[in-house]
Amino acid sequence: MAIALENVGMAVRDLEEAISFFTDLGLTVIGRDTIRGEWADTAVGLDGNHAKIAMLQTPDGTGRLELFEYLHPDAIETEPTLPNEIGMHRVAFSVDDLDAALEVAAKHGCRPLRGVANYQDVYRLTYLRGPSGILVMLAQDLTKG
Repeated sequence: MAIALENVGMAVRDLEEAISFFTDLGLTVIGRDTIRGEWADTAVGLDGNHAKIAMLQTPDGTGRLELFEYLHPDAIETEPTLPNEIGMHRVAFSVDDLDAALEVAAKHGCRPLRGVANYQDVYRLTYLRGPSGILVMLAQDLTKG
């Protein structure tokens, strides 16, 4: 059986805010829609499912991020996920200039949780809180260029 990762989906409080953050980091919006109807109820498992969605793609074309803002049912606020909690909790991006990426994130009010780490002189990396409290890991490969 063949399998390929299609995308990572994340519910957000404010779709435009999240799009702004991720496009400023370098992703591109490749599609937007508003979904609802029986097919959406069935696929997602929520009656009356109605959401605004956007599909974003990384510049290299290999990664996709689907963002969705629920219109119905109401979105459920939760505490931001901690790095050691079980379940999906972060999205990670390779960047060629971590300092520049952190400047972009700061424009959105997003800063490293603790600081920037150096992993064995191979990666500089950090976790930060992105829009809607999403954990975002940014990593620069120090062995390249």
